[in-house]
Amino acid sequence: MNYVSFENRVHSIASRVEQLGGEVGEVTIAEPASSDEVLQMEKRLGISLPKSYKRVLLEYAGEFSFYWSLPDEMERPHEFREIFSGTVQWSLTSLPRLEEERKEWINVVFPDVNDPYDVIWHDKLAFCEVDNGDYLAFDLSDGADDAPVVYLSHDDGDGHGYRLANNFIELIEHASRLGFVGCEDFRWLPFTTSSTSGILADGEAAIRFRRWLELEV
Repeated sequence: MNYVSFENRVHSIASRVEQLGGEVGEVTIAEPASSDEVLQMEKRLGISLPKSYKRVLLEYAGEFSFYWSLPDEMERPHEFREIFSGTVQWSLTSLPRLEEERKEWINVVFPDVNDPYDVIWHDKLAFCEVDNGDYLAFDLSDGADDAPVVYLSHDDGDGHGYRLANNFIELIEHASRLGFVGCEDFRWLPFTTSSTSGILADGEAAIRFRRWLELEV
């Protein structure tokens, strides 16, 4: 992954939002995690972290966050009417809390592995909490050394169980080319074509979105 290119996209998005009169939060880019920190976290969680996620933590940043929002009065095309802000975040140290929350949802609300909705919550690793109470998570069900990213909805969201990307690097690469419009499912669903397509950064909707916002990312 080209981290310089990734950061350039972040700054391009921030600059364009500011030109439009929107709000841009402070970009947080922590130091890379150490190998020992990652190893200790894997021991604590009892799993091996997905390969591409671990690579970003070790090579780029152990914690990252970025947020923006458009002006309330700004008119939006109908197909993008739900997109008024964007965010991206990850943090190695937040994993235990997020996993505890995911397991609590399973214990209290989604315990039945024979239920097609419940089972999606199982065999996952939550790594990002969505503002509405949902989660982005790694799907660990096939035991591969890397893992796809899926959406966990706690309230019948249309994106429940959708595969957003084949791995973490693909997720942040594609999301960065769409201004990080997530994380709620209604914001990124326009850029998918099915539950397994992933977020399509070069799809027709993505091209129209970048053209509308005049984003060069």
